[in-house]
Amino acid sequence: MAAFSRVPVGELVAAGEAELKTGPFGTQLKASEYVEHGTPVINVRNIGFGDIKADKLEFISPTTRNRLSSHILKRGDIVFGRKGAVERHVFIRQEQDGWFQGSDCLRLRFASRRIEPLFASYYFLTSEHQRWMMNQCSHGATMASLNQGILERIELPLPSLSTQRRIADILSGYDELIENSQRRIKILEAMARALYREWFVKFRYPGHEKHRCVASPIGEIPQGWDVKKMRDVTDTFRGRSYRSVDLADEGGLPFLNLKCIDRDGGFRRSGLKRYTGEYKNLHVAKKGDIVMAVTDMTQERRIVARVALVPTLDAEFGIFSMDLVRIQAKPSLPRAFLYSFLRYSSFADEVKQHANGANVLHLSPDRITDYRFVVPTAGLTAHYANLVAPVLDEIDTLENKIENMLRTRNLLLPRLLSGQIEVKAA
Repeated sequence: MAAFSRVPVGELVAAGEAELKTGPFGTQLKASEYVEHGTPVINVRNIGFGDIKADKLEFISPTTRNRLSSHILKRGDIVFGRKGAVERHVFIRQEQDGWFQGSDCLRLRFASRRIEPLFASYYFLTSEHQRWMMNQCSHGATMASLNQGILERIELPLPSLSTQRRIADILSGYDELIENSQRRIKILEAMARALYREWFVKFRYPGHEKHRCVASPIGEIPQGWDVKKMRDVTDTFRGRSYRSVDLADEGGLPFLNLKCIDRDGGFRRSGLKRYTGEYKNLHVAKKGDIVMAVTDMTQERRIVARVALVPTLDAEFGIFSMDLVRIQAKPSLPRAFLYSFLRYSSFADEVKQHANGANVLHLSPDRITDYRFVVPTAGLTAHYANLVAPVLDEIDTLENKIENMLRTRNLLLPRLLSGQIEVKAA
């Protein structure tokens, strides 16, 4: 099939079929005008790849929103950051209709019968467009910078409007399935977290009425429970150091590093490099193993995840880097309980306080192995594990489904957007 014709964004702007608008200047919107609750503001840090990164949202009052009403966002708007991650964008959906455009953002709004905004958003996700943006915005500067002139030079594919909508429907179908799976994961995580905190933080476990609390080195705990160091009930293994020549895009074994742990604590398989160097069994991580980041110890980052490799797609195991440690429960401690403790207790926040470093915070593995915590009775941890292990397995299954759907969508994306695949065939 022939490639689609193209139209520059600047041509659409000149014809009144699109509008570009820079966010309010600092003199218009001062830091002191942000409030605790109100209209969410999309700043550059909130811009993902077509979606919103909702952590660290800021808000403005109704008074400020009305004063700067020309910056109120509408469904179908596309928002770019002016500094840094210029290859990213946010597509404004119904949920963000009425939100506010931040000072460090540019807004693209279509008023054309030739362009379906969601189709344009998917084009902005192609690697072709993202490479072009980085080339246009870098210019040897320390931080990439975007302006209206660059946005006007973007050339959008221009199939018929009905074709654009069919392509957007195909791709958004994958996104809806992914969002549904992500919502299910959040529900399952909330279930496991709630049960852990009910039993092991609030001490309202089955039969708790029959046990009194007694003194311990770290406070009162139920009778029969114990205080131990992590090294007493787990083994901790540091990952493999590596050189760039040890990594490849194909061949070898999956290479697990910091990028595999997303900020929500899930495990990401997308973009895995392959390891071709030497390794020992201590550097091996399998499906279901618990890994923990010991680098980039920011407060926002989740640092614990379960390995979700798929043997049929990846390999029976992967090699993990020095950015991670693998924490293995000894036979006396169920793995599902250990993972829940690492994720749902105050453990992560407490050990992060011991991280140090000039630019990037690192955590010594000794801080993990020396950590003291409460270990319930063997019967109770086994009971908890029997309830929660199937929930964690279902989360792993959903995360793998998400990765597979992303992979399929990303394979279709450039072919559909370039006209290489006919919509009917797709």
